[in-house]
Formats: sequence, structure tokens, C-alpha cells
Amino acid sequence: MAKMKKKELGKGIRALLSNIEEKDTDTQQKIVQELSSKIALIPIDYIEENPFQPRKEFPEQELKELTESIKTHGLIQPITVRRLHDKAFQIISGERRWRASKEAGMTEIPGYIRVANDQAMLEMALIENIQRQDLNPIEIAISLNRLLEECELTHEGLSDRVSKSRSAVTNYLRLLKLPPKIQDAVKNITISMGHARALAGVKELPLQLSLLDQIKSRELSVRATEEIIKKLSKKQAVKKSPSQASKPKSSQMGSLEDQLLQKFGAKTNIIEKETGEGQIVIHFEDREHLNQLLEYFDVT
Repeated sequence: MAKMKKKELGKGIRALLSNIEEKDTDTQQKIVQELSSKIALIPIDYIEENPFQPRKEFPEQELKELTESIKTHGLIQPITVRRLHDKAFQIISGERRWRASKEAGMTEIPGYIRVANDQAMLEMALIENIQRQDLNPIEIAISLNRLLEECELTHEGLSDRVSKSRSAVTNYLRLLKLPPKIQDAVKNITISMGHARALAGVKELPLQLSLLDQIKSRELSVRATEEIIKKLSKKQAVKKSPSQASKPKSSQMGSLEDQLLQKFGAKTNIIEKETGEGQIVIHFEDREHLNQLLEYFDVT
């Protein structure tokens, strides 16, 4: 990738940050409100890692995959930094994205800029942003994720602050795990959040992208998309021995599974054997998703 010429921060951002420490509280609050939704292009050489970052090791394969994605699509989700001075910013969240961007040869990356002692003001500003009517689901998801990472809220606290159910919060956050192409489709309203939520339940990336193409070319409804995914899941299921045979799934059980999916924000299977025994299986995608479910069930 050809090296881009280094740019300074935009004039608007520079003006907001100029002598901010000397401004009165009301003026600082207005600045934080504006910065909370503004994305600045920050020279990558101005950014330094956070010495208090608890995570010190980043899986090499994950970093490599993210680097390749950034080379192709750019950095979709901005990092967040704290301003130290005009040419020094310290990472608050997004160190993995910053490392991958450096590996991809980027000279500047998009970021949200925090200022000192702005915690309460930022929380208020982000919550106000989430309540706006003109945000797309990805923008809402990014704001929710920032509240979790930067304001140290629990999922329960986040749900209360933004007046959304825990399952709704979980569904929004899962959108950030989708590949850039699907996130772009959601941002451009090419597909709905319902479509994206269904695609988030598919583990294989090629299948996700294939289904995205089908949704667009065939103008599939959310329900039709869910049916296709359900049929594909049945085809991929491992055949069980006769002793483990389960009863054919009734429409009532299918409806219950759908209700549990909405409640937990996770794919759920109800397995009922011929003997009357059974299981409820709740699937999780990764350790973070598992922790969200454990928190929901108040398991610590």
C-alpha cells in the first residue's frame, strides 16, 4: 500500500481542542458533546499505547486477519484516544485496531478524541446521541460499545441508561462482530437490522457474504432469510445415533426458540427426546458473548 501523506487534525477539531483546559465548565461540556460524535483523522505516529492496558498479548492470526481487512476496507470502527497535547494521544480503546492499522501501512486512522476529566460529560453526550432518530444501527452499536468500554458500565447499567432491553443491547453489540461488507450494508440501509441479526448467527464468513448477496438480489424478507439459515443449519447438523434421537420439532417449539433468541440475543435450540427428556441449548460466539449471557443469568 502506498504511503499517504501525513495530515494534521482537521481545523474544526483543532479549534475545539485549543486551550480546552482553560475554558469554563459549560463550554467544556459543549465541546465534549460535539467531540463525542465527531471522528478525526489522527496521524498514527501521534498515537501511543496505554501503559495501563490490561491486555498485552494479541493473537497473531486475529491480528493478521484484521490487518488484511483494513487493507481492503479501511478501519470501520474508530479507535478512542485521550488527548495529551496537540501531537500526542493515548489509546483508551482500540489498541488491536491501532496495531493492525500500523501493520497495514496506514499513516492516519479515524478516532474519537477524549479530553481529561470528561467521564460524566461523555457518558451524558453518548446517551443523548443514542436517543437521536437519525442514527443507523451501526452508529448506535458503536456508541453503546463506547459506553461499555470507556464509561465502565455493566450491560445491566447500560440497558437502564439508554432505556433499551438487555436483549436489544446485545443484538446491537453483535452487529460490530459482522464483517465490514455487512456493516456497510446496514449503514447504507441496503439491509435491515433484522437481516443483520440473522446473519450474525451464521459462523462461516463465506456463507454470511453469500447470504448477503441473496438478500440483496432476491430482496428477501427477514423471515425468509431466517428460514434459509434454519434450513442450512439442519443440513449441517451432525446425524445423531438412534439412542439420541429427538422428536420432530413442532411449530410450537420453533416459535419458542424464536422467542428465546429475541430474549437472550443468542441462537437457542430446544431438543426434546422421544422419552420426554430434553435440553435447551444456548449458543455463544465467543468469550465476550458468553460473559454477556452469564451476566444476564446473574452467574458470576
